[in-house]
Amino acid sequence: MENLLRRETILKYHIEIDEMVKDIRRWITESSEAPDADKIKTRTEDVFFASELASYAEIYEMRIIISAVYDRVSDRYGLLKSLLEDPSVNEIMVNGPDMIFVEQNRQLIQKDDSFTSCEELEDIIRMFASDVHREINEANPIVDARLPSGYRVNGVLRAVALNGPILTIRKFREKEIEMEDLISYGSITQECADDLRALVRSGYNIFISGGTSSGKTTFLNALTASIDSRERVIIIEDSAELQITHLENKVHLECRAANSVGKGEVTMERLIRTSLRMRPDRIIVGEVRGREVVDMVQAMNTGHDGSMSTGHGNSIKGMLNRLETMYITDSQVSVPSVRNQIANAVDIFVHLRRDADGKRRVCEVAEMIGFDGTDYIISYMYRTDNNGILVNTGNGLDDRERLIRAGYGDRMNDRP
Repeated sequence: MENLLRRETILKYHIEIDEMVKDIRRWITESSEAPDADKIKTRTEDVFFASELASYAEIYEMRIIISAVYDRVSDRYGLLKSLLEDPSVNEIMVNGPDMIFVEQNRQLIQKDDSFTSCEELEDIIRMFASDVHREINEANPIVDARLPSGYRVNGVLRAVALNGPILTIRKFREKEIEMEDLISYGSITQECADDLRALVRSGYNIFISGGTSSGKTTFLNALTASIDSRERVIIIEDSAELQITHLENKVHLECRAANSVGKGEVTMERLIRTSLRMRPDRIIVGEVRGREVVDMVQAMNTGHDGSMSTGHGNSIKGMLNRLETMYITDSQVSVPSVRNQIANAVDIFVHLRRDADGKRRVCEVAEMIGFDGTDYIISYMYRTDNNGILVNTGNGLDDRERLIRAGYGDRMNDRP
């Protein structure tokens, strides 16, 4: 019964809970020595039973209230502490003070918990922003940052969020997910994984597309494990998420937002241009969303074989349309010229999707053959069949020169 009514109880007694939290925090601040967890727990119980609330709250409500107060005074992250520490929780989504969702074990679940008010939730958002020296206020109501822990945090104040403050925290595993893990999860077949490893080692430019939370960054991270550890690799991300630990000669760059007076912004476009002067063997761009696509395509077209990136798209063809749109928005180049440059830049496309059961899967792998003056020529090497299973189409790799040079000449021939 307690677990079912926690959210309802916190909302019912939110004023009283806030008052007790203020009282105990004042006591902690004024204590000559920082009290340990047991002393804070005892103080929480004493404050509750000394309150008028103890005379009329139900027994199960008492337990919930004491627990809710203790969560808030025992840790700076308050009720989020347990979710942040739970390894089965990948993402935390707070849609206003009383709507808390998590992605847990690949399922989206609403938690039976609540903040006491919009003010409490906004205080948490401001705390996250201050941890990374970002400012969030009425004039600048959105923050997007990476915490020292590596978690990515996005916060939006109620000034622009109609259903209350919004907080989204994406967690990342301490241990890198490897290709063998993805095979065991059923995200990709062994045969397809082996082919992609060979393509990475041979220096083909690879672009990974997919919808939100389809596993693009995770898959990119797994692919990078096939890069020779002696290569010099420049990694560029909006918010650092990739965990590429095996490379000895790497540079990891991260974008920076402008400060409160609009100065100091470092864009992905600028970082890509800078990376070209760092003598990279490969360039890895975490995700392209806008004008930086021009510089990424140029980098792939100027001899940086084996470069990789990701982007949002509903299919390989849909991703190509988005790349065109992003490219044209920031240049005066004609559509045929843009298509020709994209076709020359990207060798292999991999598309991922997130199924209704929460599983992320590879559903398309295709080679970019070229551009015929009107449209792209694409050869699909792997596609999902009517049962949703990734199967080999029988189409081999057309451009085999790099594959042969790398010693993989017997792979990806045309197959009956």
